[in-house]
Amino acid sequence: MRVFGIDCGTEVTGFGVVESNDSGRVAHLECKTLGAIRLSKSKALPQRLAQVYAELCEQLARWQPEVVAIEEVFYSVNAKSALKLGQVRGVALLAAATQQVPVAEYAPLKIKSSVVGYGLADKQQVQFMVARLLGMAEVPEPADAADALAVAICHLHTAQTIQRRGA
Repeated sequence: MRVFGIDCGTEVTGFGVVESNDSGRVAHLECKTLGAIRLSKSKALPQRLAQVYAELCEQLARWQPEVVAIEEVFYSVNAKSALKLGQVRGVALLAAATQQVPVAEYAPLKIKSSVVGYGLADKQQVQFMVARLLGMAEVPEPADAADALAVAICHLHTAQTIQRRGA
């Protein structure tokens, strides 16, 4: 299964593709790509949203995932920031929908628990465990891309658990 993970942000939106490889004796996860969409603060919000949409559509078309995994909205003290993040997230959902890729959504605590084993893990712990789980020599940078890979890994772990229960 190939999963496209997205970590939405108002300044940087991370993405990453993780594939479960079941060939061989032991199944393992592979990082196919990772990256970040950096948004210029000097551009108006509609232009930044258009950039996120265009770049995500391009990457989705290139990698042809079976599913997009995205972090659910978390509640913020700053309503204005939460609204802006929600707009970026909406654009990411639209990109997946226009590419006709199903979407799975996960809470931040579930993602961290799935990858690190602790729902309140910090960014460095997430980066370290993503690197370990994907057999990477170095921690993935930027942290937003590592978070996107973590969302994808969470989906793969969840799908494997569901499959085992149904078998």
